[in-house]
Amino acid sequence: MKREQKEQVVDELTQRLKAAETLLVADYRGLTMPQIDELRTRLIESGARFTVVKNTLTRRAAEAAGADALLALLDGPSAIAFLEADGDMVAAAKALADSARETNVLEIRGGIMQGRAVTAEEVETLAKLPPEEVLRGQVLGAIVAPLTALAGLLNAPLQNLVGLIDARIEQLGGEESEQTPEPEAEAEATTEDAPPEEAPASEEEAAEATPEADATASGDQEEPAEESSPEESSEEE
Repeated sequence: MKREQKEQVVDELTQRLKAAETLLVADYRGLTMPQIDELRTRLIESGARFTVVKNTLTRRAAEAAGADALLALLDGPSAIAFLEADGDMVAAAKALADSARETNVLEIRGGIMQGRAVTAEEVETLAKLPPEEVLRGQVLGAIVAPLTALAGLLNAPLQNLVGLIDARIEQLGGEESEQTPEPEAEAEATTEDAPPEEAPASEEEAAEATPEADATASGDQEEPAEESSPEESSEEE
C-alpha cells in the first residue's frame, strides 16, 4: 500500500472513530470469507458497519481521534463494528455473539460504548438483553406505572368522598320515607284523635229537667186530697 493510500485510510478511520459513539472489536482470525460476509450482513441490519483494519494504521487513527481506550483492544488481527447514529447496539452485540457461538472462531475483545471502554463479558451481557423496542416499552412502563399508581392514590379519596355522599343521600331519603305517614294512617289517627260527642251535657240537662217534672207531678197529686167528700160535709151540718 502506497503512502498516500495509507494516509487516506488513516483519515477515514479517524473520522469514523470521531463520529462513532459505540464500536465493538473482535478477532476474526479463522473466519472464512463467506462467514465474514454473513456477519457483515447481520451487522448492517442492526445499523453497524463491519471493517477489517490494520492495527498500525488503526492505532494512528485512534491517537488522532483521541480514542485511547481503543489502543488496548488492537492486539492481533482486528475487525471493528462501527455503530451508526441510528444503530441498535444490542442487536450489533447479539450479531457478534451469535457468530462467535456458531463459528467457535470469532472472539469478541470488547469495545467502546458512549466513550467508555467495555469488556468482552459486558458485550456478551449486552447481547442477552431484549431488543431495543422491548427495552423502550419496559422503560416506558416503569415510568408510567408509578404515575398511574399516584393518580390512583389521588383519585381514591375523591371516589370515596363521592361514595360517602351518595350513601348519605340514600340514608336521608330512607329516613324521610319512614317519617312520612301513609294517607290511611293519617285518617285513622285523625279519627282516633277527634273529641267525643257532648253526651254528658245532654245527661245533665235531662237530670235538671227531671226534678221539675217530679215537682209538677206531686203538685197534681196533692190537689185532690184537699177536697172533702159529700158525706163529711153532711155530718158537720
